[in-house]
Amino acid sequence: MGHIWSAFIGEVSPPATQFHASDVPDMSGKVVLVTGGNAGIGKETVRVLLTKNARVYIACRDKAKGEAAIRELKNSTGKEAILLQLNLANLKSIKAAAEEFLSKEPLLNVLFNNAGVMNPPVEMLTDDGYDLQFGTNVVGHFYFTKLVMPALLAAAVTSSDGTARVVNTASNAHWFGSLNYNTFRDSPARRKLHSWVRYGQSKTGNIVFSSELARRYGDRGIVSTALHPGIIKTGLFRYESSWHQAISNWIYRDVSYGALTQLYAGTTTEGATLNGKYLVPWARVGNALAHTQDPQKGKELWTWLEEQVKDV
Repeated sequence: MGHIWSAFIGEVSPPATQFHASDVPDMSGKVVLVTGGNAGIGKETVRVLLTKNARVYIACRDKAKGEAAIRELKNSTGKEAILLQLNLANLKSIKAAAEEFLSKEPLLNVLFNNAGVMNPPVEMLTDDGYDLQFGTNVVGHFYFTKLVMPALLAAAVTSSDGTARVVNTASNAHWFGSLNYNTFRDSPARRKLHSWVRYGQSKTGNIVFSSELARRYGDRGIVSTALHPGIIKTGLFRYESSWHQAISNWIYRDVSYGALTQLYAGTTTEGATLNGKYLVPWARVGNALAHTQDPQKGKELWTWLEEQVKDV
């Protein structure tokens, strides 16, 4: 227990970073997609990638907010991102977005599964009836990744290091999450769970998915990682109490820190060697809870996810 507690503290209060945005290599010729790239950690990730000459897609639900982010980023970087409308809480929207992307791009070098929902009211569900957190954070990202996999595999074949990257933004909230299949859709059991437990469950799902993706596609050049980005000031906390938001103003770190670990995983030479790993702030390999690495749990979740999207 002491080892687990020290690891948790190390994620909450990490040592000074040895990796900086300036260390991201030139990304000329690389195609990158960032879900939730219109705000928070996602937008900061896009900003850095644009300065490094990547061709970047911002995938987000709200067209107006996406366009506003693109204008803001162009003003600050001189480079223009590309908008892809994607509603991760609607399976048909995900299918349409993936088809649109594939019609434009034969290759996808890096997919940042960055978007997320945290602690919404229990009444909120996805359009397909899933818990909003699990449906958006896990089911949505699974389906989008599945659909754009041909572009990822094609990029791995043509890239200089033989890889394409899938970077899954999880959280240390998985420390109080597990996978209860009776709560992925609305049910009495789901409504009994505290929102933080449901959030932790979705972050557990992110890591289990990432690990299983690594097992299934690692030999074909796909490098799948999951990570805790740090305790960061973002709009993710919009559903939190005013007290919690006030605390965050002096405890949480600037969003520029939040992008570091996923940029490290998605762009660096070292990142190509991290298939199946869980990363912690800032740009360090850490250890997720052991049950998230269980191949049987990975297989069970993958099978369930495939069942959810087979008829879309």
